[in-house]
Amino acid sequence: MRFAEIGIEQDNALLRNEIGSFNKLYDEKAAILAELKSREGDQRTLLLRLYSHPNMQVRLNAAKATLAIEPNEARKQLEAIAASGQGPQAGDAGMSLWTLDEGIFKPT
Repeated sequence: MRFAEIGIEQDNALLRNEIGSFNKLYDEKAAILAELKSREGDQRTLLLRLYSHPNMQVRLNAAKATLAIEPNEARKQLEAIAASGQGPQAGDAGMSLWTLDEGIFKPT
């Protein structure tokens, strides 16, 4: 699944501090999400299986992408990632939770 591959590539880009590569991958991920969302029945549900992926960036991407369709489980994923304290993903997950709680971010 390309969405998972992007997460792994993003993780590697973060480790190498290759922000340009990360951003290019982000754009590709956003295009995939837009396509899945536009399909009948909102096919972002396909990403729920990535909650158990071994790569934390993949899990983070999946959780953030599914907040609108599976808010409770996606939040649990974000909380677990934030609590892990591992890498930039923990900070990203924590910030995502804060923006949700403050009403800054409203999943669609």
